[in-house]
Amino acid sequence: VQLQAFGGGLVQAGGSLRLSCAASVRTFSTYTMGWFRQAPGKEREFVAVILWSSLSPYYGDSVKGRFSISRDNAKNTMYLQMNSLKPEDTAVYYCAAGHRNGWASSDFNYWGQGTEVTVSS
Repeated sequence: VQLQAFGGGLVQAGGSLRLSCAASVRTFSTYTMGWFRQAPGKEREFVAVILWSSLSPYYGDSVKGRFSISRDNAKNTMYLQMNSLKPEDTAVYYCAAGHRNGWASSDFNYWGQGTEVTVSS
């Protein structure tokens, strides 16, 4: 499984960005897909996950109400719509795939290369 994340960039606080994660796998619908982020000098943080089994989304506390995760199984692509961005959202965002119904880093077997998001104040 290869994952490619893209869509990052520089945005002002209060703005929006949409990240995409394209997966090269034929059984995309059987993978739980997630987004994590890592800011400079900080540990990797869970952002959002969408389960393969129920398509239920779950979010980290810091992004609830502002970010929305979705997936298009026909296009083998997952999205992260980020609204009301804050400077503290600045990080490298990684997409990940796994077969478990969870959102710990250990639940994911495959990781993309990351896309950088910078939110200016």
